[in-house]
Amino acid sequence: MTTAVPHTPASIERGAAQINHHDDAVEPGEIAIGVIIGRTSEFFDFFVYAIASVLVFPKLIFPNADPVTGTLYSFAIFALAFIARPFGSVIFMAIDRRYGRSLKLTIALFLLGGSTAAVAFLPGTAEIGIWAAVLLSVFRIGQGLALGGAWDGLASLLALNAPQSRRGWYAMIPQLGAPLGLMMASALFAYFSSRLSAQDFLDWGWRYPFFVAFAINVVALFARLRIVSTPGYAKLFESRDLQPSRVMRTVRDDGRTIVLGAFAPLASFALFHMVTVFPLSWVFLFTSGAPSRFLVIEIGGAAVGVFAIVASGLIADRVGRRLLLGVSAAGIAAFSGFAPQLLDAGEIGQIVFMVVGFALLGLSFGQSSGAINANFHGEHRYTGAALTSDLAWLFGAGFAPLVALYLAFHFGLLAAGGYLLSGAVGTMVALAVNKELARKIS
Repeated sequence: MTTAVPHTPASIERGAAQINHHDDAVEPGEIAIGVIIGRTSEFFDFFVYAIASVLVFPKLIFPNADPVTGTLYSFAIFALAFIARPFGSVIFMAIDRRYGRSLKLTIALFLLGGSTAAVAFLPGTAEIGIWAAVLLSVFRIGQGLALGGAWDGLASLLALNAPQSRRGWYAMIPQLGAPLGLMMASALFAYFSSRLSAQDFLDWGWRYPFFVAFAINVVALFARLRIVSTPGYAKLFESRDLQPSRVMRTVRDDGRTIVLGAFAPLASFALFHMVTVFPLSWVFLFTSGAPSRFLVIEIGGAAVGVFAIVASGLIADRVGRRLLLGVSAAGIAAFSGFAPQLLDAGEIGQIVFMVVGFALLGLSFGQSSGAINANFHGEHRYTGAALTSDLAWLFGAGFAPLVALYLAFHFGLLAAGGYLLSGAVGTMVALAVNKELARKIS
């Protein structure tokens, strides 16, 4: 008789390491591939939900509200993931410390995929009343908790293993996931919304991108486990001090770095939603253009963003990351003074808005992630980088669609530009205050 061996978390991680065992030699290019796959899958989930927040949820979940109010309610639920994300980091860092990074990633990505797929089965308010909004909120919180847990440290590992003269180039690689995820999500929604009647799209067509998101998460999980569970990478994480530390101790020892790191990318993170989620809501609510048409414009803008992110790496290695972040923040400030009005200037104006906006976003966003990670004490770098990312998204992007739409509806598009300006000012102030940051990334 064969005795069954219980599958403990430790045995699961050892099994993953054996399955994925390969040469211990670590190349930055291999890390880069894992980073791009992981970030693209996360941003695809993000944008699938974001687009549905404009095109679907106001009608499905808030049918009794007027279109603008329904969209504002939808954006309020959208923000829940950003609020939950830091809590997810706290919870999953504890799992990481006790059971290992592989198990943490497995749970987090299945939670992310499960929460996303669950949205696809969500009944509307017409079927279950207020419980539709409650369930959507629960699923959105699940996504936020999972995103906090999906932090794998690969971006930090990539930056620390990059040649000194090419730090800017390798810093931009994780950021490519944002425009790539947006292009994929926009293409799916553009296809279904253009091919189906409005009623069929609202009934069932919008649900398919959520199923695709779950499938992509499974692929991304195995791609990332292949890296983080190998002996070579485990040793490298340890030698680079990329191990989880206790959150309260990290905040106590490196709280100033976390705060400044959260505010340094405010300009790019505020612009992030001003050229992705907010313009789609404005065009859909206040112009006669078809959603599929504007989604195609977004795909073109995201393609410009890809090239701008790549360019940011080349430029940063020549002039320094701090200078590029400061100049791009000034460019975003100038953009905020006139660009939002272009959304009311017809198709040409919208194209100009998206192209210029994504060009600025690529230059700033390409260098915004992890700009201050080198400032952390070594033992806190892994946890500190995760918390910094969580807070940067919360302060810079979490409420951007809600605030921008509210301001634009009540006070005009120029007021939405004022919100973007505040993010640019926050970045410039953070860069000026942090003298240590100036020395580290210039």
